[in-house]
Amino acid sequence: MKRFFLVLLGAMLLNGAYAQLLQQGEMALVYYAPKNYVVLDFEYTVDTYEAGPYAIYAQSLLGISNAITETRTEFHMGKVDIRTRTEADSRRAYKVLPEKDFPTQLLTIDRRGLLVGYNLPQEQPAQKCKDHAPKAKSTEEEVLSLPLTEEQLNLRTDEAKAKAIAKQIFRLRETRMYLLSGELEHTPADGKAMQLVLNELQQEEEKLLRLFAGQHKCRVEKEHLEFLPTETNATERRFLFFSPENGFTSSENIDAAPVTINLTARRQQLRPVSEKQKSKAPVPSQIIYNLPGQAEIIITYDGKTLAERTLPIAQYGVDVPLARELFTGKTMPVIHFDTRTGNVASIQQ
Repeated sequence: MKRFFLVLLGAMLLNGAYAQLLQQGEMALVYYAPKNYVVLDFEYTVDTYEAGPYAIYAQSLLGISNAITETRTEFHMGKVDIRTRTEADSRRAYKVLPEKDFPTQLLTIDRRGLLVGYNLPQEQPAQKCKDHAPKAKSTEEEVLSLPLTEEQLNLRTDEAKAKAIAKQIFRLRETRMYLLSGELEHTPADGKAMQLVLNELQQEEEKLLRLFAGQHKCRVEKEHLEFLPTETNATERRFLFFSPENGFTSSENIDAAPVTINLTARRQQLRPVSEKQKSKAPVPSQIIYNLPGQAEIIITYDGKTLAERTLPIAQYGVDVPLARELFTGKTMPVIHFDTRTGNVASIQQ
């Protein structure tokens, strides 16, 4: 964050209730009101079901009644996170001219041109600590070969192969049972070695069972969307499309159902001021802050509400000047602004 002045060589039209026109060559500090994008982060799951090559023999040979017989992929809608992202609004710019009794150099603006504060204490930059820890090396996924014998692989028909593999599964189970009951002549010397052998037998059996039962894999995917709310409509509606067979897709997909995003704008409005109140109103300063409005956002899919949230939206707000009397005392106030909305966060005299 920096404190600085800008010398403008051109002219700039400032929007809002306090619109101004900078003259050519005029020296002034310029900052901008923020504008908010609505950001939606969808999370959904992808379930992949892979049929085993011997699925048709799962029931007859091993008694597996819930084997996956068809390879397919299913998409399931999950949760939605609703938030905002802030940028400077170039259409709502404000200038602060140098004054004799008003130290404008105490204004703090960030790199985006957003007002951060006034008379803020100077912060010492944090010391960065070098990380000397060794970085973890990425390892390739280990590919385990199926524990099939040469004789099993050379069998001609799928049925013969399935029967041979089923027998091997039963042998693995028998070996595990004999180890646990102590009926084998040669057993591992201690409990740790025993557990290692049992784990190996279990892993080999699971790999062979997948040839019959198939396997189910699940992963989590994300979809990102952001948009700038319009300033013309009180209510706007946007659509995405989600299909149980294809995930997020286009409207042309006949299996897709709309994900509806309803946004209702609640603009900030100031109360009407009478002539008597105007005469008693404090003298405004050059510092303009923003009173944000709100947006009520509701996201629905397949007849269900996925998420609902009300967020402050800067561009739905109004311009309000700070009172000049805040800056006429013996000590200058410490003022913090919320860069997300442009509103006053705190004032300390």
